[in-house]
Amino acid sequence: MLTRIHINQHKIRSNRKTGDREAVITVKNYKTNRYGNSVAIRDAAGNIVAWVRYEPDHPLSCGAEVWLEIDSKTASVEVA
Repeated sequence: MLTRIHINQHKIRSNRKTGDREAVITVKNYKTNRYGNSVAIRDAAGNIVAWVRYEPDHPLSCGAEVWLEIDSKTASVEVA
């Protein structure tokens, strides 16, 4: 089943403006939409191999408020 992770830029802007912390990440498939501010990505064995994080109170040094973290011990990254 295809699953997509969507980042809602409009919610990020709204949260900045109002100070709210509404969920900005949506995990979508053909059945459901699930919302949150962090998403764990697991392998077939159930181990967490990556996180999508929204942390407006602790942005990265470049200013990013949403990013993907990957455990390089259990997953590899290819750039295309």
